[in-house]
Amino acid sequence: MKFSIPDMTCGHCKAVVERTLIDIDSSASVLVDLGSHTAEVQTTAPAEAIIGALKTEGYTATRIG
Repeated sequence: MKFSIPDMTCGHCKAVVERTLIDIDSSASVLVDLGSHTAEVQTTAPAEAIIGALKTEGYTATRIG
């Protein structure tokens, strides 16, 4: 799954997003691209759980793929 996370603007943001995604599924494969404000994650967790967890951390996420 790929997500657009427009609020992610710095290295700290990237680290929070990565940690949040790994906290949802410790076996997930996570690739966060700060430049394009996107995150790709291979996980069995539902997209809604990812979007909700990121929202809790203060980030708006939209599934784009």
